[in-house]
Amino acid sequence: MSALNSSDLPGITTAELQDRVGSDLGVSNWVTIDQDLVDRFAAVSGDHQWIHVDPGRAAATPFGSTIAHGFLVLSLISQFRAEAVGNISDAVMGINYGFDRLRFTAPVTTGSRVRGRFTLAELDRLDARTVQMKWTVTVEIAGTDKPALVADWVTRAMLAADGTPQ
Repeated sequence: MSALNSSDLPGITTAELQDRVGSDLGVSNWVTIDQDLVDRFAAVSGDHQWIHVDPGRAAATPFGSTIAHGFLVLSLISQFRAEAVGNISDAVMGINYGFDRLRFTAPVTTGSRVRGRFTLAELDRLDARTVQMKWTVTVEIAGTDKPALVADWVTRAMLAADGTPQ
């Protein structure tokens, strides 16, 4: 995974997003979930459950290997949204407002590749400087029909006081 610089991403305005409500807006790049990434997430989160960090023991499970933490997969959706949708060019900042619905529907075994698919379900202007968006997010696992997770994710874009793109 490489870090994203929002200024390097294509831009879309909130007005352009308003015209795309109900539309699929994009799919991110694939990310490989390797054991190193899982181990680093375990270190950060403090979740060292053996199904994530003990390949020998996990090999004997029905999964056949370790699996990614659900919250690791979830944590990728910010990166996935940036790749799939791009920068919201008239926003000075974005805020993660939470989830209306979130389900982990299938395990992600280490070595799997995942990506995010985004549909803009709703866009509401809360005031002159705040736009709230609800995204239908599906994190797909390469080679399987069942996604890793599905969610209704709520974000907010804070707009410039004068309405000029940032």
